[in-house]
Amino acid sequence: MRALLSVYDQRGIVDLATGLQELGCEVVSTGGTAAALIEAGVRVTAVSDITKFPEILAGRVKTLHPAVYGGILARRADEDDLTVLREHGIELIDLVAVNFRPFPPATSSREESAPMLEDVDVGGPALLRAAAKNHRDVAVLADPDDYEDVLAELLRYGAVREKTRARLAAKAFALTSAYDAYIAAWMAKQAGEDFPARFSLPLTKIQDLRYGENLHQRASLYADAPQSEADRRPHTVVGARQIHGKELSFNNYLDLDAAWTMVNDFAAPAVAIVKHTNPTGLAAGRDVLDAYNKAYNADPVSAYGGLVGFNRTVDEPTAAAMVGVYFEAVIAPGFSEEAVRVLGRKKAIRLLDVGSASRTDEGAATQMLPYQRLDYKRINGGFLAQTRNVVGDPQGNMQVVTQREPTLEELTDLLFAWRAVKHVKSNGIVIARKLALVGVGAGQMSRVNAVDLACRMAEERAQGSVLASDAYFPFADGVERAAEAGVTAIIQPGGSIRDRESIDVANKAGMAMIFTGLRHFKH
Repeated sequence: MRALLSVYDQRGIVDLATGLQELGCEVVSTGGTAAALIEAGVRVTAVSDITKFPEILAGRVKTLHPAVYGGILARRADEDDLTVLREHGIELIDLVAVNFRPFPPATSSREESAPMLEDVDVGGPALLRAAAKNHRDVAVLADPDDYEDVLAELLRYGAVREKTRARLAAKAFALTSAYDAYIAAWMAKQAGEDFPARFSLPLTKIQDLRYGENLHQRASLYADAPQSEADRRPHTVVGARQIHGKELSFNNYLDLDAAWTMVNDFAAPAVAIVKHTNPTGLAAGRDVLDAYNKAYNADPVSAYGGLVGFNRTVDEPTAAAMVGVYFEAVIAPGFSEEAVRVLGRKKAIRLLDVGSASRTDEGAATQMLPYQRLDYKRINGGFLAQTRNVVGDPQGNMQVVTQREPTLEELTDLLFAWRAVKHVKSNGIVIARKLALVGVGAGQMSRVNAVDLACRMAEERAQGSVLASDAYFPFADGVERAAEAGVTAIIQPGGSIRDRESIDVANKAGMAMIFTGLRHFKH
């Protein structure tokens, strides 16, 4: 038996080589891997000894040789293949353990911020593909976590079982596919292509989840960054560190991502309470406690069983205010020790620490690959892809279309409401007062129903409030309902053929109305 070992990640490689050698296997290796094995006392045959050719081009060419690939690709049941090997003095290779430097590399000694094509591994992926292609005869190890199981099978059965070889081959193909996808995405970025003609989504499984949206559905969590946990993008839900509570569910992740996205749209301390990816409350305040109280008071009934997002560290007073309410999870850039101690008394609640954003994180955001900057919707037979809705305040396009202009207080609330409504499912309406939502109408089939729902939620708090609509009012009835409830100012995209009717209703009611020329649909 002969094994070829050539790895970037050297975890467990000495134990694997030692175990193989104890089973009578010849170990063939290259470069740094060979040096590490020799230092550990493993007998190693250099690749150059079997190719009869030295490594060249600074090590870029060392395994690309018929003596290597012939030994891997030869079919053991094909006498013609074996005859060819004998004619050329090529020996079979029965096991290949290879992994390579991630791309883009997590760290680089280069001065350039972007990885260079010199970082692309050619021989490693080729070896994995060759071994995986011939997995009926060759065991391929692309993941150090599989070394122990393979050694155990060799020791017990004298060979690696067929189903194990098939599983390992599938893993190897998935790894090389993801590797190529990272490279292709980086090349697309260099070419300035946000929507290349072809691209793959390289996803790495983080964990299996208990179930999907419903109990009968299976689910897993995947990251869109390279393999290792250290490479995951910081300041995201997937990259967050869970510091307390039971396992998160599929729906938890959806709602946590929604809450985290909402609060990060605001510079001031902000808190979002989310149910089914819609805000039951969203507010900005002078500090996190003020923002939390305003967000919770928007709809205390619906807040029950929700998830809470903070864009500031959660402190002890805020944690104490939350103790009496049942929340599924809390996500924040940090938790004080006192806050963890207070909230930790609730066994069911999950606490996710996303970590504070830094200049390094902001720089990393500019280096994101094209597919990481896109938003996706799954449809039968394919995907829809679009750039994310990251438009900020619309001051440059705002147009006051009514006789009355908004007051400074109204304008401040209008801008807050305009940021908030883009996070509400269409048809979406929000009513806000003093930088807090007091009414939300989400996911309605008619806009007037969305307005009515938001007004009924706001009740008397609608008096002196402002309203934001994610798209234009097709009829004036929505504006009429808002005026009846006491709304004094509206911000909306405009663009309806009946805009004049809505403006006339607003003027008659003494309301101010702003057109932004921009809609915020969220399906």
